[in-house]
Amino acid sequence: MENILNPRAAAASTDVATSKSAASWAAIIAGAVVAVAASLILLGLGSGLGFAAVSPWPDHGVSAATFTMTTAIWLIVTQWISAGLGGYLAGRLRTRWTGTHSHEVFFRDTAHGLVTWAVATIVVAALMAASVLSLAGAGVHIASAAVSASAQGASAQGTTPGASTFAASYGTDKLFRSTASTEGAPSLQDLRVEAGHIMANAISAGSVPDADRRYLATLIAAKTGLSQTEAQARVDEWVSMGMEAETKARAAADGARKAASQASIYMALSLLVGAFIASISAALGGKLRDEHP
Repeated sequence: MENILNPRAAAASTDVATSKSAASWAAIIAGAVVAVAASLILLGLGSGLGFAAVSPWPDHGVSAATFTMTTAIWLIVTQWISAGLGGYLAGRLRTRWTGTHSHEVFFRDTAHGLVTWAVATIVVAALMAASVLSLAGAGVHIASAAVSASAQGASAQGTTPGASTFAASYGTDKLFRSTASTEGAPSLQDLRVEAGHIMANAISAGSVPDADRRYLATLIAAKTGLSQTEAQARVDEWVSMGMEAETKARAAADGARKAASQASIYMALSLLVGAFIASISAALGGKLRDEHP
């Protein structure tokens, strides 16, 4: 009656009602907390099942392709369940919007679900980033200790830390195994370093020049007492070992690159599924909330 008699009061009341935010942040935060908790539980469960499914032993555990596909499916399931729970709670716990068109109510509910999913995703990403940074810090500490120990070992042997790691490998040791007296020949350490440099250059260039092969064979023949033909065969075997190891390393790096690419695609797909499910669940929860005030 007062508003009818006083149009200014009615207009002011309408302005206050329309200026109030339609977002129910309490419901959004509550849904996001539940979604984060569900995500952590499911991710922990998935990690445990994944570690149980793989094995470093040959012919044990699932294949890499099966593991990748299973991981993708589990990520989607994780997003489906956690986003569904969070969005549904955000819809059910929101305040009731009176005098609002049904289309607007549907939009607000889906927006609540989307915002709930976004908040939960940011929190989970922050927690995972903190864990990764912590693991990375521990890895850097271990790597630094290993490099320091390697440098001390190289200094004790009279070599430089930057020498080719292949020069100290089994292949180089096998290359200069002696079967005869080597008095007056170059020192084994000098030969190892030089051979390591030749191999490093071969890996960079993709092949060992014939001149380097003949040079190594001559050194081996002088050092070990082998014939030139036997020394040449030993050089060829050594080069094959080094190039094969490099090929395997490149193949492993390429496999890791493909796996990382697939993981990124599957992660993006699972997040899209989570956003959709959260929005639909919030709309469902809001509808049930309005049907049973």
